[in-house]
Amino acid sequence: HLIKLIQLCKRLQRLWILDSIGDKGLAVVAATCKELQELRVFPSDVHGEEDNNASVTEVGLVAISAGCPKLHSILYFCKQMTNAALIAVAKNCPNFIRFRLCILEPHKPDHITFQSLDEGFGAIVQACKGLRRLSVSGLLTDQVFLYIGMYAEQLEMLSIAFAGDTDKGMLYVLNGCKKMRKLEIRDSPFGNAALLADVGRYETMRSLWMSSCEVTFGGCKRLAQNSPRLNVEIINENENNGMEQNEEDEREKVDKLYLYRTVVGTRKDAPPYVRIL
Repeated sequence: HLIKLIQLCKRLQRLWILDSIGDKGLAVVAATCKELQELRVFPSDVHGEEDNNASVTEVGLVAISAGCPKLHSILYFCKQMTNAALIAVAKNCPNFIRFRLCILEPHKPDHITFQSLDEGFGAIVQACKGLRRLSVSGLLTDQVFLYIGMYAEQLEMLSIAFAGDTDKGMLYVLNGCKKMRKLEIRDSPFGNAALLADVGRYETMRSLWMSSCEVTFGGCKRLAQNSPRLNVEIINENENNGMEQNEEDEREKVDKLYLYRTVVGTRKDAPPYVRIL
Protein backbone atom coordinates (compact mmCIF):
# COMPACT_ATOMS: atom_id res chain seq x y z
CA HIS A 1 0.00 0.00 0.00
CA LEU A 2 2.86 2.38 0.81
CA ILE A 3 4.53 1.82 -2.54
CA LYS A 4 1.21 2.43 -4.31
CA LEU A 5 0.88 5.69 -2.39
CA ILE A 6 4.42 6.76 -3.29
CA GLN A 7 3.69 6.15 -6.97
CA LEU A 8 1.07 8.89 -6.73
CA CYS A 9 3.49 11.41 -5.15
CA LYS A 10 5.43 12.55 -8.16
CA ARG A 11 6.28 15.94 -6.63
CA LEU A 12 7.41 14.61 -3.24
CA GLN A 13 10.40 16.56 -1.91
CA ARG A 14 11.02 15.02 1.51
CA LEU A 15 10.62 11.38 2.56
CA TRP A 16 11.26 9.73 5.95
CA ILE A 17 10.76 5.98 5.80
CA LEU A 18 11.65 2.69 7.54
CA ASP A 19 14.06 0.30 5.86
CA SER A 20 11.27 -2.25 5.57
CA ILE A 21 10.50 -0.53 2.27
CA GLY A 22 13.44 -2.53 0.88
CA ASP A 23 15.57 -1.91 -2.17
CA LYS A 24 12.62 -2.58 -4.46
CA GLY A 25 10.60 0.11 -2.71
CA LEU A 26 13.45 2.59 -3.03
CA ALA A 27 13.64 1.77 -6.74
CA VAL A 28 9.99 2.85 -6.99
CA VAL A 29 10.83 6.07 -5.14
CA ALA A 30 13.71 6.69 -7.56
CA ALA A 31 11.49 6.10 -10.59
CA THR A 32 8.65 8.28 -9.30
CA CYS A 33 9.96 11.10 -7.11
CA LYS A 34 12.13 13.19 -9.42
CA GLU A 35 11.73 16.24 -7.15
CA LEU A 36 13.03 14.44 -4.03
CA GLN A 37 15.50 16.58 -2.09
CA GLU A 38 15.77 14.84 1.28
CA LEU A 39 15.58 11.14 2.18
CA ARG A 40 15.88 9.49 5.59
CA VAL A 41 15.77 5.71 5.88
CA PHE A 42 15.57 4.49 9.48
CA PRO A 43 16.11 0.94 10.79
CA SER A 44 12.99 -1.00 11.66
CA ASP A 45 15.02 -3.54 13.64
CA VAL A 46 17.91 -1.75 15.33
CA HIS A 47 19.09 -4.74 17.39
CA GLY A 48 18.93 -7.33 14.63
CA GLU A 49 16.42 -9.44 16.51
CA GLU A 50 14.33 -10.16 13.44
CA ASP A 51 15.12 -11.77 10.12
CA ASN A 52 14.85 -8.51 8.25
CA ASN A 53 15.30 -9.54 4.63
CA ALA A 54 13.57 -6.36 3.50
CA SER A 55 16.27 -4.07 4.89
CA VAL A 56 17.96 -1.75 2.43
CA THR A 57 21.43 -2.20 0.94
CA GLU A 58 23.78 -0.37 -1.39
CA VAL A 59 21.46 -1.30 -4.26
CA GLY A 60 18.71 0.98 -2.99
CA LEU A 61 21.14 3.82 -2.33
CA VAL A 62 22.54 3.71 -5.85
CA ALA A 63 19.03 3.58 -7.33
CA ILE A 64 17.97 6.67 -5.37
CA SER A 65 21.09 8.59 -6.40
CA ALA A 66 20.54 7.75 -10.06
CA GLY A 67 16.82 8.52 -10.09
CA CYS A 68 16.62 11.62 -7.89
CA PRO A 69 18.91 14.29 -9.37
CA LYS A 70 17.80 17.00 -6.91
CA LEU A 71 18.69 14.96 -3.81
CA HIS A 72 20.97 16.94 -1.50
CA SER A 73 20.39 15.42 1.95
CA ILE A 74 20.36 11.78 3.02
CA LEU A 75 20.37 9.73 6.23
CA TYR A 76 20.68 6.05 5.34
CA PHE A 77 20.70 3.15 7.80
CA CYS A 78 21.73 -0.10 6.15
CA LYS A 79 23.40 -3.41 6.89
CA GLN A 80 25.98 -3.43 4.11
CA MET A 81 27.78 -1.12 1.68
CA THR A 82 30.47 -1.17 -1.02
CA ASN A 83 33.06 1.28 -2.27
CA ALA A 84 31.69 0.90 -5.80
CA ALA A 85 28.24 1.98 -4.62
CA LEU A 86 29.58 5.05 -2.79
CA ILE A 87 31.63 6.04 -5.83
CA ALA A 88 28.52 5.75 -8.01
CA VAL A 89 26.50 7.84 -5.55
CA ALA A 90 29.20 10.52 -5.55
CA LYS A 91 29.04 10.73 -9.35
CA ASN A 92 25.24 10.77 -9.45
CA CYS A 93 24.66 13.33 -6.67
CA PRO A 94 27.53 15.83 -6.39
CA ASN A 95 25.22 18.38 -4.74
CA PHE A 96 24.97 16.67 -1.35
CA ILE A 97 25.19 19.06 1.58
CA ARG A 98 24.33 16.35 4.15
CA PHE A 99 25.45 12.75 3.76
CA ARG A 100 24.96 10.44 6.73
CA LEU A 101 25.54 6.73 6.22
CA CYS A 102 25.03 4.42 9.20
CA ILE A 103 26.03 0.79 8.74
CA LEU A 104 24.45 -1.01 11.67
CA GLU A 105 27.33 -3.45 12.25
CA PRO A 106 30.52 -1.68 13.46
CA HIS A 107 33.73 -2.14 11.47
CA LYS A 108 31.90 -3.81 8.58
CA PRO A 109 33.99 -3.68 5.38
CA ASP A 110 32.96 -3.58 1.74
CA HIS A 111 30.89 -6.76 1.71
CA ILE A 112 32.15 -7.75 -1.74
CA THR A 113 35.89 -6.95 -1.62
CA PHE A 114 36.24 -6.98 2.20
CA GLN A 115 38.31 -3.80 1.94
CA SER A 116 37.86 -0.71 4.08
CA LEU A 117 35.36 1.88 2.85
CA ASP A 118 37.99 4.63 2.69
CA GLU A 119 37.84 5.02 -1.09
CA GLY A 120 34.05 5.21 -1.16
CA PHE A 121 33.83 8.00 1.41
CA GLY A 122 36.85 9.61 -0.23
CA ALA A 123 34.84 9.80 -3.46
CA ILE A 124 31.94 11.43 -1.59
CA VAL A 125 34.05 14.24 -0.11
CA GLN A 126 35.91 14.80 -3.39
CA ALA A 127 32.76 15.06 -5.50
CA CYS A 128 30.45 16.88 -3.08
CA LYS A 129 32.16 20.26 -2.81
CA GLY A 130 29.37 21.81 -0.76
CA LEU A 131 29.17 19.05 1.86
CA ARG A 132 28.50 20.53 5.29
CA ARG A 133 27.48 17.50 7.37
CA LEU A 134 28.94 14.00 7.19
CA SER A 135 28.54 10.79 9.18
CA VAL A 136 30.84 7.88 8.39
CA SER A 137 30.65 4.22 9.41
CA GLY A 138 31.90 0.78 8.48
CA LEU A 139 35.53 -0.34 8.37
CA LEU A 140 37.59 2.86 8.05
CA THR A 141 41.29 3.64 8.47
CA ASP A 142 43.17 6.91 8.92
CA GLN A 143 43.18 7.24 5.13
CA VAL A 144 39.53 8.30 5.03
CA PHE A 145 40.27 11.15 7.45
CA LEU A 146 43.13 12.26 5.23
CA TYR A 147 40.62 12.49 2.37
CA ILE A 148 38.15 14.39 4.56
CA GLY A 149 40.81 16.87 5.66
CA MET A 150 41.99 17.39 2.09
CA TYR A 151 38.68 17.74 0.25
CA ALA A 152 35.82 18.58 2.67
CA GLU A 153 36.53 22.30 2.74
CA GLN A 154 32.96 23.32 3.64
CA LEU A 155 32.39 20.63 6.27
CA GLU A 156 30.86 21.95 9.49
CA MET A 157 29.78 18.79 11.33
CA LEU A 158 31.38 15.35 11.34
CA SER A 159 30.25 12.23 13.21
CA ILE A 160 32.69 9.34 13.61
CA ALA A 161 32.11 5.92 15.18
CA PHE A 162 34.33 2.83 15.38
CA ALA A 163 36.81 4.29 12.89
CA GLY A 164 40.47 5.15 12.46
CA ASP A 165 43.81 3.62 13.42
CA THR A 166 45.86 6.27 15.22
CA ASP A 167 45.80 9.87 16.44
CA LYS A 168 46.73 10.95 12.92
CA GLY A 169 43.15 10.38 11.77
CA MET A 170 41.72 13.01 14.12
CA LEU A 171 44.57 15.40 13.33
CA TYR A 172 43.90 15.15 9.58
CA VAL A 173 40.36 16.37 10.22
CA LEU A 174 41.24 19.15 12.69
CA ASN A 175 44.05 20.49 10.51
CA GLY A 176 42.19 20.23 7.21
CA CYS A 177 38.56 21.15 7.89
CA LYS A 178 38.86 24.84 8.69
CA LYS A 179 35.10 25.38 8.89
CA MET A 180 34.46 22.52 11.33
CA ARG A 181 32.03 23.54 14.07
CA LYS A 182 30.93 20.26 15.68
CA LEU A 183 32.99 17.07 15.87
CA GLU A 184 31.47 13.95 17.43
CA ILE A 185 33.65 10.86 17.99
CA ARG A 186 32.85 7.59 19.73
CA ASP A 187 34.54 4.22 20.10
CA SER A 188 37.64 5.32 18.19
CA PRO A 189 41.38 5.08 19.01
CA PHE A 190 42.08 8.82 19.29
CA GLY A 191 43.82 9.93 22.48
CA ASN A 192 45.71 12.74 24.21
CA ALA A 193 48.16 13.38 21.38
CA ALA A 194 45.35 14.25 19.00
CA LEU A 195 43.34 16.11 21.63
CA LEU A 196 46.20 18.38 22.70
CA ALA A 197 48.00 18.91 19.38
CA ASP A 198 46.27 22.23 18.61
CA VAL A 199 44.26 23.43 21.58
CA GLY A 200 43.60 26.81 19.98
CA ARG A 201 41.66 25.06 17.21
CA TYR A 202 38.75 24.41 19.58
CA GLU A 203 38.13 28.12 20.07
CA THR A 204 36.95 28.31 16.47
CA MET A 205 34.56 25.38 16.96
CA ARG A 206 31.24 25.10 18.73
CA SER A 207 31.87 21.74 20.42
CA LEU A 208 33.84 18.50 20.58
CA TRP A 209 32.33 15.27 21.91
CA MET A 210 34.46 12.17 22.52
CA SER A 211 33.18 8.96 24.13
CA SER A 212 34.89 5.60 24.65
CA CYS A 213 38.13 6.85 23.09
CA GLU A 214 41.72 6.86 24.44
CA VAL A 215 41.57 10.26 26.15
CA THR A 216 42.70 10.31 29.80
CA PHE A 217 41.84 12.48 32.78
CA GLY A 218 45.32 14.01 32.62
CA GLY A 219 44.82 15.00 29.00
CA CYS A 220 41.51 16.65 29.78
CA LYS A 221 43.06 18.45 32.74
CA ARG A 222 45.86 19.88 30.59
CA LEU A 223 43.34 20.91 27.97
CA ALA A 224 41.30 22.83 30.56
CA GLN A 225 44.42 24.52 31.95
CA ASN A 226 45.48 25.69 28.49
CA SER A 227 41.98 26.81 27.40
CA PRO A 228 40.35 28.95 30.09
CA ARG A 229 37.73 30.22 27.63
CA LEU A 230 36.44 26.71 26.97
CA ASN A 231 34.25 24.52 29.14
CA VAL A 232 35.70 21.03 29.59
CA GLU A 233 33.32 18.47 31.05
CA ILE A 234 33.99 14.84 31.93
CA ILE A 235 30.89 12.69 32.03
CA ASN A 236 30.63 9.30 33.70
CA GLU A 237 27.02 8.18 33.92
CA ASN A 238 27.78 4.57 34.83
CA GLU A 239 29.86 5.13 37.95
CA ASN A 240 28.71 8.13 39.92
CA ASN A 241 31.49 7.77 42.47
CA GLY A 242 34.22 6.64 40.12
CA MET A 243 35.05 10.16 39.04
CA GLU A 244 35.92 11.33 42.53
CA GLN A 245 37.97 8.21 43.26
CA ASN A 246 39.98 8.42 40.05
CA GLU A 247 40.24 12.14 39.52
CA GLU A 248 43.85 12.23 40.76
CA ASP A 249 44.90 9.38 38.45
CA GLU A 250 45.81 11.21 35.28
CA ARG A 251 46.20 7.92 33.39
CA GLU A 252 42.57 6.99 33.89
CA LYS A 253 40.58 6.99 30.63
CA VAL A 254 37.48 9.17 30.65
CA ASP A 255 34.12 7.78 29.61
CA LYS A 256 32.92 10.93 27.84
CA LEU A 257 34.47 14.30 27.13
CA TYR A 258 32.37 17.31 26.17
CA LEU A 259 34.19 20.48 25.19
CA TYR A 260 32.39 23.65 24.13
CA ARG A 261 32.72 27.38 23.79
CA THR A 262 30.77 29.66 26.08
CA VAL A 263 30.58 33.35 26.98
CA VAL A 264 28.86 32.80 30.34
CA GLY A 265 31.33 30.50 32.08
CA THR A 266 30.69 27.07 33.55
CA ARG A 267 27.14 25.90 33.96
CA LYS A 268 25.57 25.64 37.42
CA ASP A 269 23.14 22.82 36.73
CA ALA A 270 25.58 19.94 36.12
CA PRO A 271 24.40 16.60 37.57
CA PRO A 272 26.68 14.66 39.97
CA TYR A 273 28.17 12.48 37.24
CA VAL A 274 29.49 15.52 35.34
CA ARG A 275 32.82 17.01 36.45
CA ILE A 276 33.71 20.45 35.09
CA LEU A 277 37.45 21.07 34.90
